Parts: sequence; structure tokens; C-alpha cells
Amino acid sequence: MSEPPGAAVSLAEAPAIADTPSKPLSAQRVQPLRRPGRWIVTAAVLVLVAQILHGLVTNPFYQWDRFRYWFLRPTVLDGLLVTLEVAALSAVLGLLGGILLALARLSGSLVLRAVSWTYTWLFRSVPLIVVLIFLYNFSALYRTLSLGVPFGPAFVTFDESRLATDMTIAVIGLSLNEAAYAAEVVRGGILSVDQGQHEAAAALGLPKGYQFRRIVFPQALRSITPNYVNQLIGLIKSTSLVFYVSLLDLFGAVQSMGSTYPGDVVPLLMVATVWYLILTSAVSVVQFYVERHYARGATRTLPPTPLQKARAGLAGLRARLSREAAV
Repeated sequence: MSEPPGAAVSLAEAPAIADTPSKPLSAQRVQPLRRPGRWIVTAAVLVLVAQILHGLVTNPFYQWDRFRYWFLRPTVLDGLLVTLEVAALSAVLGLLGGILLALARLSGSLVLRAVSWTYTWLFRSVPLIVVLIFLYNFSALYRTLSLGVPFGPAFVTFDESRLATDMTIAVIGLSLNEAAYAAEVVRGGILSVDQGQHEAAAALGLPKGYQFRRIVFPQALRSITPNYVNQLIGLIKSTSLVFYVSLLDLFGAVQSMGSTYPGDVVPLLMVATVWYLILTSAVSVVQFYVERHYARGATRTLPPTPLQKARAGLAGLRARLSREAAV
């Protein structure tokens, strides 16, 4: 009788097959693919980071004792409060201005579209420091501001030099600049909403304003939030320019103390750097939770929070240790 194909086993192969352990596949350990290149790059990066940290700690030029002295000084904290106030007001006014400019850019009016495009083009082209200095010297062009009939008599007149304080100039300058960039962020977010959403809202006979507030804008926020937070972080750093219009923000306070104490310039700059890092990190945390909030309904599962990631990592580590102990 002829044997089926593959049934014949040579005498040389028989002992090897006989010695093969009958171990179930579930009990066999999967060997991960070795990646020596990744380990080499990781080791090089760790060495580089260690050298940077060692230099920061051991270099006496940083004067960490003076850093601790200046970090919570009232002068620095007063400047920090000014920075927070200017950034908060400019962020709100800039976003509101950006929404209006984006709606004007998307409107059916040719005049509104032209004015919005011109405003955005102008303020994205002119450096922020030029805008601030121009507003600081605005009283040389217009000594008084008035309200009344266009091209006619004025009913109320204001003295521009008294009205335009250093804080007002800083907030207006940053808001005008921020609105130009926010307009493009908001416009891009609105355009990212599926056209079917607009058509469905129009088919229901909903008013345009209601469509924008309740349907379009909430969906657009998923695209607007990460881009505008980027702008907000840039705005926090841009507040350092208000020092040039005589407003002592965080950078202005550090610069002023550095002129008075020239030996502490480096620790004072490190103080400003750390405070800016704290502010931008806080904004990034808020960004994560805002994005997570608006991701509801768009994804099957919400992205885990840092605490949830840490718990999952610890659970995975414990499971891995228990498996290795069992083996």
C-alpha cells in the first residue's frame, strides 16, 4: 500500500521529532523582535540628556542660590500677574475678533470679505513690536477721539493720551495681532465641518445663527482648539514685548532687576524661563481636557487621562512580573 504524501519520515529526522517537547502554544513565550538600532539611539539620547542636566546642576554660572532668591520675589510675582492679565484679556478679545473676522470672510458680502482679508493680511505681515510701538505713539497722530455723526459734529470727545494707558496699549496691540491669526484658525475649523451638517440644519429650517451656535461651531471646536492653543502659547510668550511700551510684565520685571543687579542676569533669565514653562504647561493641560471633552461623539472611546495611563502602565507591569514569576 502506498503511503500518503508527507507521511514518510527519514531515520535522521525521527530522533529530532521524538525529542520535541509537546508544549501548548499558549504556554510558549513569544520572543520580541530585537532592535539594536533603537537601543543604541536611546542610549545616546540618555547620555546627552544626562550631560545637559549635569551641566545645569554643576555649572556655577547659573547661580541656583540666586535663582531661589528671585523666584518668588514680589517684583517678579507682580510682573507675572501683569503677564497673566495681558494674556487673558488679549486671548479673549483676540478670539472674539477672530470669530467675527472668520464669519466676515465666509459671508456673502464682497465688502465684508475684502475687509476681513485685508485686515488679516495686514496684521499678519506687520511685526508685533511695530504694532505696539505704533500704538504707543498713536497720540501724535490723533490727540483726541470722538463719537458723533460720521463726517459731522462730534457729541463726545476723549483725550487719547489719558485714555491709552500702558495696559490698554498692550492689550489692544496684542488683541489686534491675535485676531488676525485667530481668524484663520476659526475659518479653518468651520470649513472642516462636513457640508452635510450645514445641509441638514438648513433642511430643518433652523436660523443661521442657531445653526452656527449649536451645530457648526461645537463641531469646529475640535479642529480649532489645538490650533488656537498653539496661538495662545505664542501669545503668552509675545507678552514679553510689552516691556517696550513701558509695561513691566514678567520679562520687564526681570529685565529691570537685571539692570539693577548685573551679576544676577543669568539667574533672573532662568526665573523668567521657568515661569514661562509653568504657564505654557498649564495651558497644555487645559488643552488636553478641552480636546477630550469635544472628542465625545467623534471617537468610540475617549483618550485616557495621564492618571489613567499611569494606572494602566502599573497594571501592565504587575501582570508582566507575575507572568515571569510563574515561568
